[in-house]
Amino acid sequence: MNYHTLDCIFKPTRIALIGVSINPNSVSGKVLSNLVGSGFKGVVYPINETSEAVMGINCFPDLKSLPKTPDLAVICTAAEKVPAWVKACGENNIKGIIIMSAGFKESGEEGAKLEEEIKTIRAQFPGMRIIGPNCLGIIIPSLNLNLSFAPIMPNKGNIAFISQSGALCTSVLDWAREEKIGFSAFISLGNTIDVDFGHLIDYLGMDETTKFILLYIESISNARKFMSASRAFARNKPIIVYKAGRFPESAAVAASHTGALASPDNIYNAVFQRTGVARVYDIGEIFDCAALIGRNKIPQGARLGIVTNAGGPGVIATDALIANKGILAKFSDETYEKLNSILPPMWSHGNPVDVLGDDRHKRLVDATKIVLEDKNVDAVLVILTPQAMTNITLAAKAIGELQAGTTKPILASWLGGYQMKEGINILNEYKVASYKTPEQAVRSFMTLVGYSRNLKTLYETPRDIPVEFSLNRNEIRKEFDSILKNNSSILSEEDSKKLLKAYGIPVTIPQTAQTAEQAMSISNNIGYPVVFKILSPQISHKSDVGGVMLNIQNDEQAEKAFYAIRESVSAKMPDAVIEGITVQPMVSKSDSIELILGIKKDNVFGTVVMVGAGGTTAEIFADLSLGLPPLNERLARRMLEELKIWPLLNGYRGRKPINIDKLIEIIIRLSYLAADYPEITELDINPLLIASDEPIALDARIAVNPSFASTEKYSHLSIVPYPEDYVSQPLSIAGKEVILRPIRPEDEPMWLDLLKSCSRESIYSRFNYFFNWASHDVATRYCYIDYNREIAIVAEITEDGQKKLIGVGRLIANIEHENVEYAILITDKWQNKEIGGLITDYCMEVSKKWKLKRIVAQTTSENTRMISLFRKRGFIVTYDKKSTTVFFEKEIE
Repeated sequence: MNYHTLDCIFKPTRIALIGVSINPNSVSGKVLSNLVGSGFKGVVYPINETSEAVMGINCFPDLKSLPKTPDLAVICTAAEKVPAWVKACGENNIKGIIIMSAGFKESGEEGAKLEEEIKTIRAQFPGMRIIGPNCLGIIIPSLNLNLSFAPIMPNKGNIAFISQSGALCTSVLDWAREEKIGFSAFISLGNTIDVDFGHLIDYLGMDETTKFILLYIESISNARKFMSASRAFARNKPIIVYKAGRFPESAAVAASHTGALASPDNIYNAVFQRTGVARVYDIGEIFDCAALIGRNKIPQGARLGIVTNAGGPGVIATDALIANKGILAKFSDETYEKLNSILPPMWSHGNPVDVLGDDRHKRLVDATKIVLEDKNVDAVLVILTPQAMTNITLAAKAIGELQAGTTKPILASWLGGYQMKEGINILNEYKVASYKTPEQAVRSFMTLVGYSRNLKTLYETPRDIPVEFSLNRNEIRKEFDSILKNNSSILSEEDSKKLLKAYGIPVTIPQTAQTAEQAMSISNNIGYPVVFKILSPQISHKSDVGGVMLNIQNDEQAEKAFYAIRESVSAKMPDAVIEGITVQPMVSKSDSIELILGIKKDNVFGTVVMVGAGGTTAEIFADLSLGLPPLNERLARRMLEELKIWPLLNGYRGRKPINIDKLIEIIIRLSYLAADYPEITELDINPLLIASDEPIALDARIAVNPSFASTEKYSHLSIVPYPEDYVSQPLSIAGKEVILRPIRPEDEPMWLDLLKSCSRESIYSRFNYFFNWASHDVATRYCYIDYNREIAIVAEITEDGQKKLIGVGRLIANIEHENVEYAILITDKWQNKEIGGLITDYCMEVSKKWKLKRIVAQTTSENTRMISLFRKRGFIVTYDKKSTTVFFEKEIE
């Protein structure tokens, strides 16, 4: 699939409008009117089987009668006729289709069948792309293309808006017109029968005019595609999302605490956070954020200066800022001196700056200019109230001129109604983000600050925490296959804990007793005190039915506890099958904290990992954090930092801090387990008891579905984990042991050292330009990669007890995952020692396993070693006569 084939939809030169009606007020009539009236420079072919002309434009009876093949067909017929028209488009080599017709899965079972029929037809025509059905259409202002039945043509701009709601699209258009916000693309997705959010985010990522994306999401169909595309785009350009349907009216009964706590909306939160997408919870906030990003004003930090002509609104803005975790900027002494020189003695002498209500406009503007110049300020919010002496329009014009001369964002809140309208219009003309209330302005500001903060956290270099296993994980898998396939949906506590123990998670192992005498015998062997728990596959929450007895001290208590548990369970759950009572040591630690760790399989995003405050009150307080595997040290730590009990974990009011590093290691181990076992639908460790020493899992329960075992590795994960299969055995090169393996985020220090050991000429040959590579931002681009799109194979040696990288070969697949671009860099010391050939051959093997079709590369004509290397491997070599660039390509066999 070539994403450039979406050009047939978004850059058409000829459009066939199928099902156009002679009624100008119909959907098709409005589409034709918009096409003709918007100034589209291409050709429009109306298709109507019975009419000679529509709106004075000649019609064609079918696609075969068209003089030339259209790039795009827009279908506006009744739903039952759509499949036949889609087939006709394929037979006439029309690659792009927009189906505006309604009456599909949104209307019921029959409509859903029509969608499946269209999918079957589309599969017969490679390269065909479809938007819809049940959509408003698309608008591309730069092409004067209004291919929709929306009544408004927006201005040209740099925001792309993608929505699953057509009605919302028309509202956004109306708002944008008033606010003078422009768009690079305006897309209504409809039912996403083919083209979905992932496709469009990828396509718009290659569009130079698109600097930001706004999303209205009701559901996501392809999680991995969405996450991969969003991570790539949001790394450099903001994506703001509103997710509808946060609180479904019903949910399936969960088999564990994790299942109950990890709600779909919590999972969407984790997804947006992991991809670097900024989420808003009020649809109005999408408009508010658009007002800021549409004017190319992204704040670089959270320090806000506030200037106002009234004290009350300044307090309101401050409250909103602190509530949203912003920072009230602290002015420099120089700023205070300047403010004192222009303001009356009674001014507020702090932030917010109250210039007082008797100001016409000059003090407000001068104070704003001074605050903007302060290095401790990232943005300024200017609040104006309509006082009797205030010149609203002059103030707006002057603030607009200030915005034109600074890179820092100015946010304006002209509080009021009719009197403020002209001033707001002036602000919009000057591209100043204006808001009806200070709270709106602050929320918009903090949403974009949150976007920047999130990216910084996502791409912080994680510490390398070695995670070793006592057994090979493949051997562990063989041992547990028979247990997982025994057709039981719930593993016993003993089996659950055995699997956790195999992954290096400390547990107490229970022993089963069928009689009171056996329970006492086991207790004496273990040593009192002990814990008794009911053993029943029907009982998930043992405490709820009186199925747990703690701190049993002797045989007498043990006998009483045995019978008390059985009686309580029989009374509260008479249908439960009691398989016995489990006995395990009673573990207690001073200053310990109970946590819950878990795994849940989501229908859309696959397996997620959870950590939170544990014990019997876990669901009441719902203090939890979710993460998507794979997890590294930084991501695991972030999960903990998000918990309300994070201060408690670090040692609060004299308490010893818990062993944070060990807890992070356990979360990472759980991430490995989640990746290795797609059969796990839910997993609970509750509680995990942790103090300043070793943690231990006191209870565990795993729910499985053997049918989820997949032949495609890691298909149950939304993010492709570290490709361990591509780690080589040690190889001997020039007397050194070399390991070839994929790069990791933890390799950043070694990657920087690798480039440091390269000459300028070597770096130029690799990158085709000289650049400042010695920064964290650059290193994350090359070390923190999406293994779904890119693999970098590094050559690692150990020298003087230190691991070092001596070379790296990078494979970057194109979006359709057919071709791959290859580049290689070898440190100067290791050139001419066959390491380049070794890495290249290994990368070609990886490309083959990656199921790619063609490998391409390029270098400079002076790089004779590289040219020779590729010639020896059968690459086609092409010299660019207009430059010094040499191109290579080879089909992957």
